[in-house]
Amino acid sequence: MPTLDHAALALKLRILQADIRASLRAHMRSQEPAVWSRTVRDDSGDTIFGIDAKVEDILVQHCQEWGRKQHFILVAEGLEPGGIQFGQPGLGGPPFRLLVDPIDGTRGLMFDKRSAWCLMGAAPERGKDTKLQDVEVAVMTELPTTRQSTSDVLWAIAGKGVKAERHDLGTGAPRPLALVPSQATTLRHGFATVSNFFQGGKELISRLEEAIFLRALGAWNADKAEVYADQYICSGGQLAEVMLGRDRFVLDVRPLVHKKLGVKSSLACRPYDLVTWLIAKEAGCVICDPFGKPLDAPLDTTTNISFAAYANQKLADVLIPIVREEVQKHLG
Repeated sequence: MPTLDHAALALKLRILQADIRASLRAHMRSQEPAVWSRTVRDDSGDTIFGIDAKVEDILVQHCQEWGRKQHFILVAEGLEPGGIQFGQPGLGGPPFRLLVDPIDGTRGLMFDKRSAWCLMGAAPERGKDTKLQDVEVAVMTELPTTRQSTSDVLWAIAGKGVKAERHDLGTGAPRPLALVPSQATTLRHGFATVSNFFQGGKELISRLEEAIFLRALGAWNADKAEVYADQYICSGGQLAEVMLGRDRFVLDVRPLVHKKLGVKSSLACRPYDLVTWLIAKEAGCVICDPFGKPLDAPLDTTTNISFAAYANQKLADVLIPIVREEVQKHLG
């Protein structure tokens, strides 16, 4: 069976993301924040703001051009939930499913507060049975605030490691960027976060967080700040922080918390937020569900996902049993 042209696909996605970054940066510099942050519409995936709508147009235009030579399915936040087909069956190489989050971290970026990320992952087309575990090529590009002078680009091909560059936004020149996750085997004196962004379940999440850290550290030293939280409202950005050695542990259990509270449908992490998990895996990180099992979700825009990210295998070996037991105790 023919396989995807991984190298060509990775290059295509990097070019597409570079165009999105450049166009978005020009748009942000020419408009007021009130234009970026206006609500355009509410979709099943998430609220779509003015800054999102600008990027959607660029994404679709690129895919239309691509579809003249290649058959693929585009699934993206803000677009039709079932995906959009480009090209015709039999056109180009093997068909694939491309899952995209054009802007992960919209809320931070639209207030010019913190960078967001453009996330893309491609997997051989298996229809609705296509899963996150099937992703073979993943690319993510940092979408900078207007104050930034550099932007990071990370990508990976399954089984072939990870590559990264830091781009000078003034000259466009790239330079190699080393992805070196922390090798620490403890959370002490490092960043570790249990996601607790929005209203709904905050008290329950905080109790879980305290319980995990108490067991992981052995005790609470009231005289020392021994573990630090970073509530970065961007799942792709959280993974980047772990890959780049800045964070050691991230846990997001919002779907389990909302289920415990009796809420059937809620805003939480979705597959497009984690489509670049492959990059973290290839960098040596451990990305799994809160119970230590592989992520198992379709490449769609509506499934809620809980996940855990560990900087390295040794740290994961220490923390996974603790996280599993405390999640079961508090949310089971």
